[in-house]
Amino acid sequence: MTEKVYVIHENEEWTVHLLRRLEELEVPYENWFTNTGSVDLRKEPPHGVFYNRMSASSHTRGHRFAPEMAEATIAWLERHGRRVVNGSRALRLEVSKVNQYMALDAAGIQTPKTIAVSGKEQLLAAASAFDGESFITKHNRAGKGLGVRLFHSLEALEEYVHGDEFDESVDGITLLQQYIQAPEPFITRCEFVGGKFVYAVRVDTSEGFELCPADACRLEDISCPADGATETRPKFQVVEGFDDPIIAKYERFLKDNGIEVAGIEFIQNAKGELFTYDVNTNTNYNADAEAESGTYGMLELARYLEHQRQTATAFTK
Repeated sequence: MTEKVYVIHENEEWTVHLLRRLEELEVPYENWFTNTGSVDLRKEPPHGVFYNRMSASSHTRGHRFAPEMAEATIAWLERHGRRVVNGSRALRLEVSKVNQYMALDAAGIQTPKTIAVSGKEQLLAAASAFDGESFITKHNRAGKGLGVRLFHSLEALEEYVHGDEFDESVDGITLLQQYIQAPEPFITRCEFVGGKFVYAVRVDTSEGFELCPADACRLEDISCPADGATETRPKFQVVEGFDDPIIAKYERFLKDNGIEVAGIEFIQNAKGELFTYDVNTNTNYNADAEAESGTYGMLELARYLEHQRQTATAFTK
């Protein structure tokens, strides 16, 4: 019996590009849409390679308990020694920025000053630590910039918290975070497959914080006036020849935390100091940026999964 690649996920729109690449490479696969369902813990799972791409933002698509179902499934797979790409540790970091920041800190990677808070009054009290400086709120379980708002005063936060627009994190934990002022409106996202660096992409932030690179949640190209003229620039651009010491730190961090596929985002301030603020273990790629550069993340991922499948097949024979 031919062993397969099993793709664990809850969003067809974000997964279809990977499935197409697997088909292109003639890799046998099975699509495990994991939202509701059941796992018979008395039975053994099939042999093969299992790729977890569960998303922290699943609740925004009506799949509130998909991460919990994925966690149960992965626990079952790992108990039986199955090969899981982005296993239980990766999932834990995907759904909690607190866990991300603690793991990054343990790896010696700088993150913005952050306070985790539960409760509205507690949020206002904790914000006093940022008195006199700008700060942002964000959800602990997030994705797509959920809950991200910029505040320049404690009074503005109080108005937001007691107003109708207050958006609470699905897990009840809101983060207060130091605002890093970049000299230019962009962040950098580094993509990794197999724990190794593939490319970096520059993401324009001039229109806000929704930075998902997937085609399904892509914003339109923005117009930027320059020298009295108007020119169109893409929101996502692959950075040719990107080379920075942070890459080696990121690769060690991924290895130490059992993460094989990820997109890690950082921002730099005017002094050139680098702050890492997000680890995406359910990573997506921007088609336009990749076509421009000739580098394709999903193709690299499909090749990696096929290599893992071939290895696992040889091991079980």
